[in-house]
Amino acid sequence: MRTYFPKQGDIKPRWFVIDAEGQVLGRLSSMIAQIISGKTKPTYTPFLDTGDHVIVVNAEKIVLTGRKESDKLYRHHSGYPGGLKERAARFIRVEKPESMIEEAVWGMLPKSKLGRKMLKKLKVYRGAQHPHVAQQPEAFDLGGER
Repeated sequence: MRTYFPKQGDIKPRWFVIDAEGQVLGRLSSMIAQIISGKTKPTYTPFLDTGDHVIVVNAEKIVLTGRKESDKLYRHHSGYPGGLKERAARFIRVEKPESMIEEAVWGMLPKSKLGRKMLKKLKVYRGAQHPHVAQQPEAFDLGGER
């Protein structure tokens, strides 16, 4: 018996909308990473991009458990000596809450060309509106979480 590999023409990406209001950041991010990498489909192949597109709305209403709101730090480095920048999650939520979800999902994807291609399928918006109505996205049920 031969192993089935989907061809590029066989892969039909779908669009999903996920409402992040009241959802825990890590649990939501792991579900999004599974969807955009294609692991929720029976045609999943590790070296092909078989995933779907995900639109996340209400990113500013995401929930952080415990003391992560004040203790969790987002770090980046300029590349110069002494160039480490740190911001607490409460400041990131005010300035750019979309980046909280994007960074959490990126941490769960492969760090390769394929992973970067998958990350482009994620669209995160601060409010309840999004400009992807023409793609006719379907509401994604998170399985009764919160």
